[in-house]
Amino acid sequence: MVANTTGEGWSSRRAFVLAAVGSAVGLGNMWRFPAEAGANGGGAFVMFYLLCVLLIGLPVLLSEVLIGRHGQSNAPESVRRVAAESGKSTRWAFLADIGVLGAFLVLSFYCVVGGWVLYYIGVFLSDIFTSGLIGGAFEGRDPAEVEALLPNLFGNGALMLGLHVAFLAITLYFVARGVSGGIEWVATWLMPAFFILFVAITIYGSFTGGFEEAVSYLFTVNFSALTGPVMLAAVGQAFFSLSLGVAGMMTYGAYVGRDVNLAGTSGIIAGADSAVALLAGLCIFPIVFAAGLEANAGPGLMFQSLPRAFQDIPFGSVIGLLFFVMVFFAALTSSISLLEAPTAWFKDRFRMPRPIATGIVSGGALVLGGFAAWFWGQPVPVLSDIALFDGQDTFSILDTLTSRILMPVGAILTSLFVGWVASRRLIDSENGLSGGLHHFWLFLVRWACPLALIVILIVGIFPSIIGE
Repeated sequence: MVANTTGEGWSSRRAFVLAAVGSAVGLGNMWRFPAEAGANGGGAFVMFYLLCVLLIGLPVLLSEVLIGRHGQSNAPESVRRVAAESGKSTRWAFLADIGVLGAFLVLSFYCVVGGWVLYYIGVFLSDIFTSGLIGGAFEGRDPAEVEALLPNLFGNGALMLGLHVAFLAITLYFVARGVSGGIEWVATWLMPAFFILFVAITIYGSFTGGFEEAVSYLFTVNFSALTGPVMLAAVGQAFFSLSLGVAGMMTYGAYVGRDVNLAGTSGIIAGADSAVALLAGLCIFPIVFAAGLEANAGPGLMFQSLPRAFQDIPFGSVIGLLFFVMVFFAALTSSISLLEAPTAWFKDRFRMPRPIATGIVSGGALVLGGFAAWFWGQPVPVLSDIALFDGQDTFSILDTLTSRILMPVGAILTSLFVGWVASRRLIDSENGLSGGLHHFWLFLVRWACPLALIVILIVGIFPSIIGE
């Protein structure tokens, strides 16, 4: 076991769990999961999603964390150390380089979406002073006007840019303060607050009149709806929901003490992440159904349908404000993880103080995300002529490049590295498993995970295969 070269670490197992859950629980749960469930028929998608979390997401998650803990450094250096101790080529560190790059690119456009969350917090806060506390939100305003809030935001490049900068600045502040003084502090305080708000709003939603319909929609499985595209969407959601393939879990794993059982802790993280995804459906769909709106609104479900639904419920402005504050907490803990991975690499690689490394990485994300915000909806010359990026703007190109290529490739290489390259003795000493469970995990990492992720990669690059 090599010495920790980061000079930082979690104060307790609880701090690591909260930080790792915060990394996994983000807009992928609050925004993407309900949208994906709505677009793919509800119950069949949910059932297959949970199966994929167990058989694909959890094994890769444990693989990433154990690399980080054994390597005790930034993600590429941790892989390099594991490879060297296993007597294999240190060029395998390339898999973590891909993850670090992916984290940086995701951070760039993730903070743009985080800016939307800040915008809606401001919208509902303002509405409280105009509509009052008791009635529905946006009293006296046409529903179409409420649904047009998001398109209007997209049309205001300066506002989009300002919100992106604001969300990124908040993220920068906490990462620059270090693991214990910033990242752990956020996880320790904001994640419990997130869960309290989440459960409270979900309970409130259960009294709106659409709760039974939401439960039926999410948990009634129609096997005829389990088509190839639905299964692939579920696999992709399970993978992306856990923030795999972007070096974040490797980086967080480097700060974990030897007293932490990685298998059990990884199970808690995956379980909490899945629970939040299901609660997101039980939180959002009852309110949407009670307002007579459709569940298959896609990405507009949270930012258009839900604000419109808040018009029709008591205390709509207050509930809307609390909801988007809750989403902000989840988005912030994830963006912090995305910034920490490239910051840790930059800090160690160039031996510079953490605040400077954080500032440099954030500066790059500010510029790249700034292009995405300012030139929203405008195809990128040359790149948008490529089939995979056909007609896409900067935001969509970054999303496509990371979600369809970099993240799956990074996760595939991680599975192959842990399953076939790394020393069995080293892996066995870190994963916290034994007996049949260990052999089952090894089978999944060696065979099931790479094959499933290769399918995600191929379909991501050639979506016409499934008729997309």
